[in-house]
Amino acid sequence: MSYKTILVEESGLIRTITLNRPERRNAITFEMQTELIQVLEDAASKGCHVVVLVGAGEVFCSGMDLSALHAAVDESAGQHRADAELITRLFLTLYQMPMPTIAAVHGAAIAGGAGLAFLCDFTLATREAKFGFTEVRIGFVPALVSAFLALQIADKRSRDLLLTGRIFDAEEAYRLGLVNEVVAPEELMQRVRALTNVLIANSPQSLKSTKLLMAQQNSTRLSAAIAQALEANALSRETADFREGVTAFLEKRKPVWGK
Repeated sequence: MSYKTILVEESGLIRTITLNRPERRNAITFEMQTELIQVLEDAASKGCHVVVLVGAGEVFCSGMDLSALHAAVDESAGQHRADAELITRLFLTLYQMPMPTIAAVHGAAIAGGAGLAFLCDFTLATREAKFGFTEVRIGFVPALVSAFLALQIADKRSRDLLLTGRIFDAEEAYRLGLVNEVVAPEELMQRVRALTNVLIANSPQSLKSTKLLMAQQNSTRLSAAIAQALEANALSRETADFREGVTAFLEKRKPVWGK
């Protein structure tokens, strides 16, 4: 099957998914979300042993395509909710994959791009990689990433990253526990291959059962958090600050926030 926004490569027991919009810094569109869900669900049903997520070009993923978001600001409340449900489904599909997942991050992984990177079981990053949950800079709410981030790092750390919207480097991400390994750029895919070799040597049934067990242990808290996050995501798309933030970004000016 061919896709417009991603590339899919099969190599033995490994499926590599490449975000393939390098001219737009692999920014996430509604079409990309749909294609990622399709290819991840297909991988789950086909029984490959490891899924690797990478980005084409100079960055991993710059987050949501703000041009697409700007075109959607005048949608109905029902459509805003449908859009929020789509990204929720993508994040949950990635988080609940039955086989191990690896993100190979170079360049920037911002907002939703950081979400994709950190939701993988393993996140390997080059020294030059940059991360950030920058939603507050454009009047948006980092709702869905907050639900998962709370499972990975402490509350105080989460508040720092989500409320400041600051950019942080791979070494800090490693210290926070969001990145498993920081490597030189030329070593990134070599380290990914070494990790996949370790994983495919293990029992696929044991890996699946272990992932399921860990997901079940987090399910009660995560289910409630995601329900709240989905609502917050949809509502934030209807605010004046969101309209202003996205418009200001596209017009390359500072936003003027309401009171």
